[in-house]
Amino acid sequence: MHTDTRAFAAHPRASFDTAARSAVATDRSGYEPPTLPDAVVHAESVDDVVQALRLAHEHGLPVVPRGAGTGLAGGSSAHAGEIVLDVSRMNRIVGIDPVEMIAVVQPGVLNAEVNAAAAEHGLFYAPDPASTAICSIGGNIATNAGGMWCAKYGVTRESVLGLTVVLADGRILRTGRSTIKGVTGYDLNALFIGSEGTLGVVVEATLRLRPRPVRTETLAAYFPDVEAAGRAASAITAARIQPSILELMDGPTMDAVDQAEGTRHRELGGAFLLAQTDGFGAHLELDEIASAISPYATTVHRAADPEEAAALVKARRDAIPALEKLGRVSIGDIAVPRNRLADAFAGLEEIGSRTGTRIFSVAHAADGNLHPMIVVDPEESITSGPAKAALADMFHLAQRLGGTLTGEHGVGILKREWVGEELGATSVEIQRALKSALDPTGILNPGKAI
Repeated sequence: MHTDTRAFAAHPRASFDTAARSAVATDRSGYEPPTLPDAVVHAESVDDVVQALRLAHEHGLPVVPRGAGTGLAGGSSAHAGEIVLDVSRMNRIVGIDPVEMIAVVQPGVLNAEVNAAAAEHGLFYAPDPASTAICSIGGNIATNAGGMWCAKYGVTRESVLGLTVVLADGRILRTGRSTIKGVTGYDLNALFIGSEGTLGVVVEATLRLRPRPVRTETLAAYFPDVEAAGRAASAITAARIQPSILELMDGPTMDAVDQAEGTRHRELGGAFLLAQTDGFGAHLELDEIASAISPYATTVHRAADPEEAAALVKARRDAIPALEKLGRVSIGDIAVPRNRLADAFAGLEEIGSRTGTRIFSVAHAADGNLHPMIVVDPEESITSGPAKAALADMFHLAQRLGGTLTGEHGVGILKREWVGEELGATSVEIQRALKSALDPTGILNPGKAI
């Protein structure tokens, strides 16, 4: 243990217990740090966060902010010499204003809990990662998380109006506002969203809620292969139709879901496309989607009732848990222009064949965000050997197609070595200057994001 770490013995929420440190050492990415962090602070209030950061700033100790630990890029992984600042116990919904359609929440509140509370007022919170039941709002903000509804309503940045942030030296900063519009000063609110805990620690957020749709319509379509499904998804975009959900699963993923859940999707085709529309004209928009994809599909089926629709959505959400039953999963997060989806799927199949890795792919097809998932045996590494080579090839595939190495999961530690290739030297220099201005001693989540 680093000598200066013992300064945290003065913090009332600090723990040096081995089991407590082990429980917060990493996230859901599959990355395993070689050592445990020196301590964990289980913050229960803003004052707890302020005190922790003041101690860390004074003693030059690295701090790794952590929420629910469901991140998929190693962004909250920690090792010896670091302190984990766990805000999961700051889990209160401070209030909901159903007239202004806003919610004020602490960072440890789970995404699904916000939606459950909003539903009581006929509202919903749009960003809905597949891990909605277990991921926290603080983590969603840290990575600018997305989800299925982003097809129509945008990612987290479009739904966060204001933040309260504790800076590296313990000062409190408030960004944004409680109004829908507001352009006073630089947009510091957007700067913190997606910064992966490297610029400050979010302790409260003002979220934009939306009216629950008056009508929802759902269809499932099946295709001979995933490239055909990709072309169908691109056809929906080209037809200028705005689905609220447009999700795609390849054949191997369908097999895994069927095996885990006892469903029979794979029998109907080599790829699955889930489309949903909402609003007064939902049925008309779904007619247009069915027309756009029919030339590519072998089967197009409209859900008969809300229960069947929910089962189809659940099949997509079951993808990652199903794959986790097959081995250790490394979840990719590339994004490409929407008219290159078929090319991206073809490229992923080639990478899997060439590197000898098992790659299972799903996608938020409406925004070109693919999640190619590498599954290895439990004893195999995801940060070296064929798995790492495949991850690098995925990024370079996205780059060739005009895309990006991460659409919504963040850079973390797993993708950091390729950031410079995408951003370029000037952008990296400016981002590091911003980091230095807000965190001059470099204690916040070092080695992550940039």
